[in-house]
Amino acid sequence: MLKFKDFVPTRIKKAGFLSQAQFEHFTDKVGEINEWVTENSIEIVSIETVVLPNIWDEHEEGSEDVDLATSGTNISSWHQFIRIWYK
Repeated sequence: MLKFKDFVPTRIKKAGFLSQAQFEHFTDKVGEINEWVTENSIEIVSIETVVLPNIWDEHEEGSEDVDLATSGTNISSWHQFIRIWYK
């Protein structure tokens, strides 16, 4: 059976009126992936780097949301994460 797991950098600080949100470094997720694969004896099928807009917005559902909105008149934040497909 094919499954997937997303490794999304954690939001450390929410955006404020005059400040941007802060996120965990992307490379920190690589270490987490290595630990997860080792601890769970995962058979990896594929590894993807995925970039989606606005996954942290309050009306969105994160990396698994099937309908992420963006528009030319509003500011959009694009977020990079790693998706592992495995058996």
